[in-house]
Amino acid sequence: MPTTPAAASEPYADEPYADEPSTDVPYADEQRRVLLRTARDIADDLATDAIVRDQAGKPPVDETARLREAGLPAALSPPLPGGGADWRTGCAVIREVATADSSLGEILARHYAHSWNVRLYAGHPHASALEEEAVREQWLWAGTVRAPGAEPDTGGPDLTLTPIASGHVLNGRRPVATGVTVADQFLVDAVCAVTGDVLVVRVPAGDPGVIAEPAHDRLGQRVAGAGALVMDGVVVEPRQIVGHRPQDEESTAPLTALAGPALRLALCHVGLGITEGALIEARDLSRNARVPGPPGDDPDLLLAYGELASAAQTAAAVVERATHAMARALNTGTELDPEEPAAVDALVALAETVTTTAALHVTTRVLELADAPGLDRFWRNARTLTAHHPATHRLRVIGDHYLNDRRRTAARADL
Repeated sequence: MPTTPAAASEPYADEPYADEPSTDVPYADEQRRVLLRTARDIADDLATDAIVRDQAGKPPVDETARLREAGLPAALSPPLPGGGADWRTGCAVIREVATADSSLGEILARHYAHSWNVRLYAGHPHASALEEEAVREQWLWAGTVRAPGAEPDTGGPDLTLTPIASGHVLNGRRPVATGVTVADQFLVDAVCAVTGDVLVVRVPAGDPGVIAEPAHDRLGQRVAGAGALVMDGVVVEPRQIVGHRPQDEESTAPLTALAGPALRLALCHVGLGITEGALIEARDLSRNARVPGPPGDDPDLLLAYGELASAAQTAAAVVERATHAMARALNTGTELDPEEPAAVDALVALAETVTTTAALHVTTRVLELADAPGLDRFWRNARTLTAHHPATHRLRVIGDHYLNDRRRTAARADL
């Protein structure tokens, strides 16, 4: 049975740096402590049967029920009067849960990012009522909103909206990474067949035209609930249209440009959780190994764990820097400088690069240091989480911003 990660997790994300003021929206200290304590309790619970659930690979029905019972879907929303979570606190919750179960960490990461998407695409005043309803009903968000220019070259859009008297009719098929059978609301972008506008729309999971196709036999992230959505004549009322997705990065408002990097950064915290979870579990296995003498007497073992701990802490520091930058940008809101998203995007790309390297290295190396059933799940989860985000593009984003000082850089990734 894997050990619970809470005691070994670093509380970096719930405390601001001592030498700079907090950049978060004001958030009551007691509420912050309660939310982080809840996340640790959930992590402890998930860790007890993580291996069994990974081996079963079933849709996360029971797991998401645990999240709902703890109130995490409602808590992981943008800051609202009396509720929500500032960016750093939300990411701390995601990382805490991911250390115990990265599939559930990814579910929460994408849910939190989509919660922010409502505000980033619709604007705060228009989004307030929808955000309050989502919190009140404890909606779990899933779906895929693509960045401008990220559409696949398939000869046409995969989701289309056809105008009718009462709104639009949505048809097509869209892959989703989490919660295909357990989410309450799906957020997707679709192209209007008449105007060519790209609209971000909200689709209730219970609509009779929504068909969920869960993925089976995944290499990793087996409990994330990945799959595809088939939209068959789904009627989209005007109130379900969240906003317009810009056609290209030049026409994207600065605040809206944060939508893609925000999700990618939230997933960096999932990657950190995988890295730390693997290291913690391997460390405890090494401590309990039945070999002559304590583990501390083996200089090669000390060297190995020193290297891995350094890699994990380096990745955490880089991700923390990007997290601070994202928090500042989100808090600035509509007054955000047009050049700021490019700087944030470059920091997120750097965080992705370092986290991916650390996650793959640590999860591979621990298999050489400890031998126990289930330890391979960390490597499988890391591979699956990072497989669709090639390092080449991230490095080009970093280099373009550094060398050319681009005002905008856009990640080409499915969100």
